[in-house]
Amino acid sequence: MAEIPRGRPTLCFIDHEALRWNLRQIRSKVGAAVKILSMVKANGYGHGAVAVSQTLASVGGDAFGVATLEEGTELRQAGIHEPILVLAGAYVEQLEQFLTHDLTPVIHEIDGARAFEAAAQRRGKKLNVHLKIDSGMGRLGVPAAEPNSWIPELKKFTALNLEGVFSHFSHAESVEGDYTRQQLDMFERVIQLLRAEGLAPRLVHFANSAATITLPAAYFDMVRPGIMLYGVYPSPAMVSQITLKPVLSWKTKILQLKKVPTGTSISYGQTFMTKRESMIATLPIGYADGYQRLLSNRGEVLIGGRRAPVVGRVCMDLTMIDVTDIRNVQQGDEVVLLGRQGDAEISADEMAVWANTISYEILTSIGARVPRIHYNL
Repeated sequence: MAEIPRGRPTLCFIDHEALRWNLRQIRSKVGAAVKILSMVKANGYGHGAVAVSQTLASVGGDAFGVATLEEGTELRQAGIHEPILVLAGAYVEQLEQFLTHDLTPVIHEIDGARAFEAAAQRRGKKLNVHLKIDSGMGRLGVPAAEPNSWIPELKKFTALNLEGVFSHFSHAESVEGDYTRQQLDMFERVIQLLRAEGLAPRLVHFANSAATITLPAAYFDMVRPGIMLYGVYPSPAMVSQITLKPVLSWKTKILQLKKVPTGTSISYGQTFMTKRESMIATLPIGYADGYQRLLSNRGEVLIGGRRAPVVGRVCMDLTMIDVTDIRNVQQGDEVVLLGRQGDAEISADEMAVWANTISYEILTSIGARVPRIHYNL
């Protein structure tokens, strides 16, 4: 395990054996012929993109997905040699960096493609690209319903090599509904049209985590697992279909213990008043660390293998919990914010319910000032 920094004890622990386990489960699910593009955008969903990518590359991750050129450059500079796809926007001003770092941009509209084509021609360069099809997400992508408006333009390009074509499901939690089937059918028709026009991309991909687990028809040449790599299920119903292990745990220690009388106001705004003599523990963590303010008077933590409620408003740097009902609590005791302690566990999904959000936001919101301690490397 990496050395644990002295002092402030608010830390995230990243279990790389769990990460390897999850990739093996994905490989077992999709088979040897389907490539795995591991999504490591947003700092590896808050886990640390470089360390996560290095581990996944060492055990058979075929390619990596990032949101921005800067994220891709960081991986290249850390020694990642596998293909890297930049999914959330490429700008022609970045062409030289794409070429220098051998990164693959996503083209999502024809005007942008023309600009990249012209710029690459001026440099006498060839550039691999992936084309995004909007099959019903309503976000980025050329319209699947209007292929005649953009396929003839694609055929004119000489500097851009159409290496891949993909789309994005509207439903991240489940891909079993009629809308998903409509998207898949529309996408398949587009792929057939492209091949009929002599455009045969080497990589066709569509499957997110939910589809990787439940929809083999969406595998094509490559899948794009994201949240499942980190041991979080797209929906609770999928627990029976694949066994995943949480990669991240989030811990701190009690900074101060204080016995207070009935009627004591805790934290800002008097949103919590003690109804009895209480033992209140203050934790060195707050919303500046990504422990969301929405957890005020709603969240729970683990201490001594038991649950303790968050009381009062979560502050920028501090959070209070009520430990009155937990015996033998001491200053400096370990507190688990996310993860397992003994037989008890708080999951990212549970924390997301308290904060009225999704597990993705819980993980990616953990702040940069919380050190990531990587172990089982």
